[in-house]
Amino acid sequence: MTRKIMLQGTGSDVGKTVLVAGLCRIAANRGLTVRPFKPQNMSNNAAVAADGGEVGRAQWLQSMAARVPSSVHMNPVLLKPQSDVGSQVIVQGRVYGQAKGRDYQALKPTLLAAVMESFETVSAGADLVVVEGAGSPAEINLRPGDIANMGFARAAGVPVVLVGDIDRGGVIASLVGTHTILDAGDRAMIEGYIINKFRGDVSLFDDGITAIAGFTGWPCRGVVPWLSDVRRLPAEDSVVLERLASGGQGALKIAVPVLPRIANFDDLDPLAAEPDVDLVFVRPGERLPADAGLVVLPGSKSTIADLKDFRLQGWDGDLDAHMRRGGRVIGICGGYQMLGRRVCDPLGIEGAEREVEGLGLLDVMTVMAPEKTVRNSSAWSVTYDAPLDGYEIHLGVTSGPDCARPPVTIDGRPDGATSADGRASGTYLHGLMGSDAYRRRLLESFGIKGGGFDYRRSVDEALDGVAGQLEAALDARWLEALLAPHRGALD
Repeated sequence: MTRKIMLQGTGSDVGKTVLVAGLCRIAANRGLTVRPFKPQNMSNNAAVAADGGEVGRAQWLQSMAARVPSSVHMNPVLLKPQSDVGSQVIVQGRVYGQAKGRDYQALKPTLLAAVMESFETVSAGADLVVVEGAGSPAEINLRPGDIANMGFARAAGVPVVLVGDIDRGGVIASLVGTHTILDAGDRAMIEGYIINKFRGDVSLFDDGITAIAGFTGWPCRGVVPWLSDVRRLPAEDSVVLERLASGGQGALKIAVPVLPRIANFDDLDPLAAEPDVDLVFVRPGERLPADAGLVVLPGSKSTIADLKDFRLQGWDGDLDAHMRRGGRVIGICGGYQMLGRRVCDPLGIEGAEREVEGLGLLDVMTVMAPEKTVRNSSAWSVTYDAPLDGYEIHLGVTSGPDCARPPVTIDGRPDGATSADGRASGTYLHGLMGSDAYRRRLLESFGIKGGGFDYRRSVDEALDGVAGQLEAALDARWLEALLAPHRGALD
């Protein structure tokens, strides 16, 4: 019999993703077959699942924590924002269509069947499934047709633990307020709560626990401290980009412009972990730093719109000055497309704009096409003679003279382009910075030592660290019942 539990939050970014990963690793370390599940995710950070198709990077990380292959069924509905009002809708790993916010509210109920089908697939043969909600169940304006929080919990009969973030303040009011505004049926699904991101003496919150119990009757399932190992894990959402920056005075400064539709920015996490790298995320209104040795243009969910915004910020002039000073630039996926001479969208796939001038640092042009490339790839760095292991998620075909100098081969075929002077290059391959050999040789080309650690192992060790701290902080009796489903119901 499969045990199931769902973590929902009093708001976004309260730490649900990490807590789900931590529970998965605790269960896996005890020899259980555990799998993560998130009915609906909104993120431009996507991975290619082991069974093909797109899945949220958070669920990819959680599957790693669970020590099971990732699957599109772990995240059956993925929304990838393309504009301020609309998203691309991915269902069970494949593009389903486009929807604006109001249209998606009408679409949600029709997706519940796919969500439940995927949940059954994930649950089959598992000892435990740990489900992550999205946003907050207190967003009662979104409750009709909900598939992300209580709508799913009630349809699947999954008990809920509510997560509150004490670091942002107001956690008692958030928990009590959620209890107050939920209807009786939704409220009945909640069997307890967790306080997350606590700093200092936990006993100082004893009176808070008493107060919450008085208002809600809910038991506390744990007060979780600030988990130090979280900083070593890939980030899911752009709201946490600040913590990815190394913030040091490294020998090499690497600048990354943060565009509105930035995607798959976890490509940069391995660089942030390098002790001799100062990774700087450049926000709108800021200048690209003049002392940067390397600029990396990351992926984008909407290349044309982000390219226009790049110019609006004046970063095109900053990048030209950077190149005149002898600097270098690497473009990844959408960033690669921006480096070319033109980006054309004759079918209007990304929007009304059909053609835009590129940054002109690579002699290539990109034509958007409806067929989306989604695949895991074995690759090789031609530039640095190093193995690569990554993935591709992109629209468009890029061609031109500089493609005769591909920086990468993917499954034996050339990919990307390099300028004649070798200082500008681009590729469609995500994950190349995660290759220790590639990263080491890239940094050596700037005269510094790097790549002296196993990045993948570092992430795995961080997951063990999170699991250890989490296990110590959670209520032992509740946790034992959760991890030993044959012993009976949770109480």
